[in-house]
Parts: sequence; structure tokens; C-alpha cells
Amino acid sequence: MSDKTFLALAAALGYGVSTVLMKHFSYGFALLPLALLVAVLAGTVVSEVLLLRQVELGLAYIAIIATESLLVLAYAFVIGEGLSRQEMAGAVFVLFGVALVSF
Repeated sequence: MSDKTFLALAAALGYGVSTVLMKHFSYGFALLPLALLVAVLAGTVVSEVLLLRQVELGLAYIAIIATESLLVLAYAFVIGEGLSRQEMAGAVFVLFGVALVSF
């Protein structure tokens, strides 16, 4: 795995984990999820900055958004938050759009 791939995956995973932590934090204030959220976002920013030093913004953005979208959708499925047909269609359009602009 190249350094660019690792950094893109790290940033996407960081954003995905941040989304999960925000969901848990929304249930009520707790210091641990907030501290974890800040730490994960700090690591994500570092990964993304290092990635942007090596690749163009458009390519990095597409790779990160596509990977993060898949991770968040997978997490929603795993925890039992089913997607409606409208949400599923929206997800397909987003992923199709990402694939379309990446070529």
C-alpha cells in the first residue's frame, strides 16, 4: 500500500469514526466521547494535510469522500439503522457522482 493510499484511508476512516462519535455524543454530554472526537479529528487533519502535500485536492477529496461514505453507510447498516429507498437512492447518486468525476 502506498503512502498516498494509507493517508487517504486514514483520513476517510478518521472522518467516519468522527461521525460515529458525534452520533454517540448526541445522546448526551460525556467527556470521553468528546475527547476521543477531538483526538480523532486532530489525527484526521494531520493525515489530510500530509495527503494534500502529495496529491491534487480534487483527487484527495474524491478518495476521502467515497471511502468515508461507504464506511458510514456500512456502520448505519451494522447498527440496524436501515436506509429508506430515498436515502439509498441518494447514496447511490453520491457514489455514482464520485465515480463519474474521478475519471
